Order: sequence, then structure tokens, then C-alpha cells
Amino acid sequence: MSRPTICVVGSSNIDLISYTPRLPKMGETLHGERFQIGFGGKGANQAVMAAKLGCAVTMITKVGDDVFGHDTLRNYSSVGIDTAHVHVTDEAFSGVASIAVDEAGNNSIIIVAGANDRLTEAEIEAARPQLTSSAVLVCQLEVPLPITLAALRMARDAGVTTIFNPAPARPDQSDEFFALSDIFGPNETEAELLTGLPVTSVDEAVVAARLLLE
Repeated sequence: MSRPTICVVGSSNIDLISYTPRLPKMGETLHGERFQIGFGGKGANQAVMAAKLGCAVTMITKVGDDVFGHDTLRNYSSVGIDTAHVHVTDEAFSGVASIAVDEAGNNSIIIVAGANDRLTEAEIEAARPQLTSSAVLVCQLEVPLPITLAALRMARDAGVTTIFNPAPARPDQSDEFFALSDIFGPNETEAELLTGLPVTSVDEAVVAARLLLE
């Protein structure tokens, strides 16, 4: 049996995680308890999980020509992801997320998109054969909006099933995102931002979902 083919258009980040007793106040310096570096980015997470579930995955993303970018490429290859369309640029550093986590699990995060913001429509077009021959396209919102739209349009024209995670949610996103998504997966806070409705219960989630469908 052939493996399902998945194309992911999205972000690649490196997570820099510091664990502290509490989150620092403005202007305060704290001693952390431990530190770790991890691979992240919503697009990368989608691609790696699909690969670990046994899919044949093509990743379309951009990283910096730096140690983080090179490590990201090696990580993709280690789980069998096709990296032919993982682009490398010397015009920006790889995307990073600086994360502080306290003992209760609360966090404070600063994301610098870096190379993710340099992904171009020409690079999406160059991946047309892989994208349009996939069974599923998966997208999110950690690369520029026009890039995600271009990928979704290409997939729709080719009859490829589209899965769209509107995260991080942006109130300025076009209604076209809804029309181009076969599966649209916001969480509670994203649904609230997109609909202006509270989503604190299953009943409220149903109301918000109906509005999104409209």
C-alpha cells in the first residue's frame, strides 16, 4: 500500500526554552533552572507529525543559512521529509521562538519570524508538481498571508484536500481562507478572534462554528 502524500506550506522555527520559578517582571533578570533547544514552528510540527504517522511529506518553507537552519534541514531528513523545497536564505536568520516557562506551566513567548517571512510565491510555484500531486495540503499562518493563499488556491484548483489551521489567528485575514479550506481548525481563542463570539463551552463552540461555516 502506498503512503498518503502530504504537502505542508509553513514555518520552521527553533525554540529556545528557559525554565524559571516564575516569569520575569518588566526590566527584571532572573536565574533560570534549565534550558533546552527544540525544533518548532507550526508548519514544521505539522510536517514532522505527518511523517511520524507514516505519510510521505513534502515541506515548503524557508530557513536561514545558519546553524539553526542547517539543524532544521537535518531534522527533516532524519524523519524522512522531502526537503527539496526547504529554501535557505542568507538575507535573514532562521525563525526563532524565545520561550520562558514558569513552575506552573505558564509561558511567555517572543517569536521572530526571520526567514519564514521571506518565502515567496515563486517558490510556491516551483513546488507546484509536488503540491498538486499530494492528497492533502496543510497550512497555517506563520508565513505571509499571500503565500498561504497562493498554496491553498493551487491545491483547490488541483482538487487537493486542504487543511488549514488559522494560527496564529489574524483578524485581517481574507474570507477566501474559509472558502478554500476543506478542514478548518481553529482553537477556542482563534475562533473567538475570527467570530467576535465567546467560546467557553461546547454550545458556544457550536454557535461560533456555524458562523464560520456561513
